[in-house]
Amino acid sequence: MIIKTIVTGSIAENCYLVWCEKSRTLHIIDPGADPENIIAAAGELDYDRAEILLTHGHIDHISAAGAVAKALAVPSIRIAAGDRFLLGNPANSFYPDYPTARDLPPAEDFSADGDYQVLELPGHSPGGSGFLFEENGERALFTGDTIFSNSIGRSDLWGGDGEALLRSIRERILPLEDSLRLYPGHGPTTTVGIERKYNPWLR
Repeated sequence: MIIKTIVTGSIAENCYLVWCEKSRTLHIIDPGADPENIIAAAGELDYDRAEILLTHGHIDHISAAGAVAKALAVPSIRIAAGDRFLLGNPANSFYPDYPTARDLPPAEDFSADGDYQVLELPGHSPGGSGFLFEENGERALFTGDTIFSNSIGRSDLWGGDGEALLRSIRERILPLEDSLRLYPGHGPTTTVGIERKYNPWLR
């Protein structure tokens, strides 16, 4: 498994490229902005197919999805049903840097190809999702804006729920092994053990 991080846009959102050896699939997680950088990074990897996975539908995580999908011949984007109301929604914008997303390919459910497990992580948004990858003994969890290093996601945006957010973290992330590396939607990586011990929002 190869993981590349591409920091995109004025909000410094983390887009991740996850290449899995067994399936030879490139998973593009949250192409938020700067599609030319994402496309160039994908060109450095040798893969048979690419797919776009969205942890949630907020504009800073999806605005480059249309351009990336077109350039890499990705027929659809995969996102939980609970966040599809955000796709193309005029309210889901942040001007001038993040206008409403246009030319998005169709939304589909997550695939069952064996590279990752989907964790339902509502709270930051209704359909918030995490992707737990495992290959050759290496595990990595991509958490979107549910949890960050020493912080947690907002719950005051469209469909957010603070109590649900904390439940998602405590019931679905913190029970995992301390060594599991977390790849959040913004900021540096961290681990389950570090956040369990030091995150002030979880005490």
